[in-house]
Amino acid sequence: MPSRLIDRAVDQIAGLPGVGRRTALRLALHLLGRSEEDVRRFTESIRDMKEGVLSCRTCGNLGEEELCSICTDLRRDDSRIAVVEDLRDLLAIESTGHFKGRYHVLGGVISPMDGIGPSDLRIEGLLGRLTEGKVEELIFALPTTMEGDTTAFYIHKRLQAFDVKVTTLARGVAVGDELQYADELTLIRSLQQRLPYSAQASDLDSLG
Repeated sequence: MPSRLIDRAVDQIAGLPGVGRRTALRLALHLLGRSEEDVRRFTESIRDMKEGVLSCRTCGNLGEEELCSICTDLRRDDSRIAVVEDLRDLLAIESTGHFKGRYHVLGGVISPMDGIGPSDLRIEGLLGRLTEGKVEELIFALPTTMEGDTTAFYIHKRLQAFDVKVTTLARGVAVGDELQYADELTLIRSLQQRLPYSAQASDLDSLG
């Protein structure tokens, strides 16, 4: 690099998901060519986001208050909760305009290879919400991957003490796909045609 400052900026940008060093260099040079005011607004927006965005204390969604806009919306259906991996999956379902229930963002999925266990996710918070007695249906809207299925299976085992219907999205979402990449029509049909979870849990049950 012609400058250690450029090299440092490239290193930071390359640390973002899906960004290689060549793309990072292109972005760094683009920022270098912008006005000081543009760069100031850019850096301030990142800093303000980091300092001002909070995790909803009920569902784990992101917002600027302790309770997110979905949890405070009195028009939502309290009897149904869609369990999702992260914010991107929540936004994917919301973009369909079809689901009017609540959400619970786990913050990941169980993945022993990555060192992520049940205690690293917001599973206890989900069980706590069920004790209130308002929830009639829990919808697993998790990735159709081994990690997603393992997470659903684990939660399902923890639900034995609760009188709640457990369903999962119909397999309109291809096996191995991330929910956030499914098109809206596929998500709508998967929600409409969701199945009792026990019909699919037997596959993992044989693992132990």
